[in-house]
Amino acid sequence: MDMVEQENGIFPAVCPLDCPDTCGLLLHKKDGKIVKVEGNPEHPITQGAICNKVRNMAERIYHPERVLYPLKRSGPKGSGEFVRITWDEAIQEITERYSDLIEQYGPESILPYSFYGNMGVLSVDGMDRRFFNALGSSQLKQTICNSAGSVGWKHTMGFGGGTTPEGIVNADLIIVWGGNIISTNMHQVMLIEKARKSGAKVVVIDVHRNRTAQWADWFIPLYPGTDSALALGIMHILFRERLVNESFMEQYTLGHEELREHVKSYNPERVSRITGIPVEDIEQLAMMYGQAKTSYIQIGNGLQHHDNGGMNVRSIACLPALTGAWLQDGGGATKSNSGYQSMNSDKLERPDLRLNSDTRTINMNQIGEALAMQEQPIKALFVYCSNPVVVAPDSKRVQAGFAREDLYTVVHDLFLTDTARYADLVLPAASSFESTDLFGSYWHQYIQLQEPVISPLGESKSNVQLFSLLGRAMGMDEEAFSQSEESMIEEALNYPSNPYLNGVTLEALQTQRFVKLDMTPQQFYLEQLSTPSGKIELYSNALEQAGLPPMPEYVPLKEGYDGERRPTREDNYPLMFISPPNHNFLNSTFSNVAKLQKMEQQEPVLQIHPQDAEALGISDGEHVEAFNDRGSYELKASVTDKMLPGTVISQGLWWDKDGRTRRANVLTPDRLADMGEGATFFSATVQVRRK
Repeated sequence: MDMVEQENGIFPAVCPLDCPDTCGLLLHKKDGKIVKVEGNPEHPITQGAICNKVRNMAERIYHPERVLYPLKRSGPKGSGEFVRITWDEAIQEITERYSDLIEQYGPESILPYSFYGNMGVLSVDGMDRRFFNALGSSQLKQTICNSAGSVGWKHTMGFGGGTTPEGIVNADLIIVWGGNIISTNMHQVMLIEKARKSGAKVVVIDVHRNRTAQWADWFIPLYPGTDSALALGIMHILFRERLVNESFMEQYTLGHEELREHVKSYNPERVSRITGIPVEDIEQLAMMYGQAKTSYIQIGNGLQHHDNGGMNVRSIACLPALTGAWLQDGGGATKSNSGYQSMNSDKLERPDLRLNSDTRTINMNQIGEALAMQEQPIKALFVYCSNPVVVAPDSKRVQAGFAREDLYTVVHDLFLTDTARYADLVLPAASSFESTDLFGSYWHQYIQLQEPVISPLGESKSNVQLFSLLGRAMGMDEEAFSQSEESMIEEALNYPSNPYLNGVTLEALQTQRFVKLDMTPQQFYLEQLSTPSGKIELYSNALEQAGLPPMPEYVPLKEGYDGERRPTREDNYPLMFISPPNHNFLNSTFSNVAKLQKMEQQEPVLQIHPQDAEALGISDGEHVEAFNDRGSYELKASVTDKMLPGTVISQGLWWDKDGRTRRANVLTPDRLADMGEGATFFSATVQVRRK
């Protein structure tokens, strides 16, 4: 008897959220319904601890507003007015509309828009990719999250992986740089606490005294977008004080002599002016790092969401190479460990089904601009595992694009999100607990299998089911669109190019639920770096050829503060606006759960420094408006010194409510970062006034 058929009991599951922890779960069922979600104590990394978001997952699954049947728009776009239709009607309408659009405008008039609202490999990197490949649609460049930092790391280290979690307990100095890991990587905190009990010191470098900064032994606040300057200042002192490992640099790096000369200009006084960090703190931090036996740096997501985001990460990634921290168990750094778990994407996505290899690519950060194109316009959108009207930058422009009457939009989701309200068709999505899927982690080294625990609610379908159905309805390759989930998993894991997958099989996962990667090849990590030189590239010829600085460099933001801490748009928008995650939502997911809304004070809040509040005549608790050329955002003021003057903070992504715009991203730019065409959410300036 499978898990779905068992009315009562406790069943294994996987957290599907876009989070590095990828927790093992246990689902309690009573009378066929999930009544409790808890952590699986047998999972080697997550060990039974889960966040409050996931503890309340059942409330999301059985939410009274969940979409359970296909819906067709009956009112104006954005009104949320729909009527129920059948799946047959929905599939017929999509196939007819797509066939007409392909005949009239070509397949590139259709664009999929998705991200990782569900991290299941089959859900977002499998049957969906096959469908749009076979369709010949425009392709989406998925760069909204980590692309700038990943490219910055790649130009330095090559391989997309760093220090693995278990070793962190051996570190004696741990730097969390630009990440609120108490809210976004809680099991990292648990491991760091073990190191702390053995005497390790924890330093947090961030623009905001968030929960993680409050927990640290030492919090160092800095101005937004100045992280590379701080890293270069540390390098200056390491070379000056001879706290570098010369033999390591000679053996494993390229360009250390050039870097030694380059960083001489980044003396502590200059770096202090740029970052806002006192000279004595820069000196102390560098000495702590240089003298540590085993130093580890956790590079967060926030600092890459700037115009200079790739260079921020690249600069920090160079630090362990100067001290030779990679030689120690638990030393080094981590940006993402997704490289260890790379799978057979060709088998999953079937790029061979795409007839036109030169299909255009649309950057997801610039969807607002793309929807306004007059030449070769986008005529249809298919949105799944994402809520772009809320999460994409410059969202007023995005909303205008979604409101186009001539844009045919299909949304596959669990809820009538702000995006779904603009759809022509809304299709009910199955939750991960109603589906079969494969989960890796971009932090720990365990692969996990999710099999259905409950039947799909209403008429909801998984991504695999939906795109299989559409593929067959449109007469696409029968074999590709009839393959079972189990067969797709077997092919994904059959990837000899990645030796870390050795021993990870469907059979092993069905027996054990979580299977560790074979980490044996990691012992040759430094000898197998995939940079052009095969070494840690402190000097990158590839960056130089791309027209970027070949060595780490501080490049001021395009919208914000220059190197001497003067606002570049001083007259109109003097405040830097940062919109990091809050504790109880994950991007826009969970922001419609009443219990979690209550934990976030029921509404968005703008944290503003007392100096700025006094200058603007703003009192704690009153409603204010943050605004710039892109739009305005109404929220409640919280006067606090959790950041340096000149910076305002609003945590969390909220859905609109009662006619009020509650989207932080009406203020954020859709410019692209220096590397990877990444997002620049945090390189925004605003003014604030009383409402």
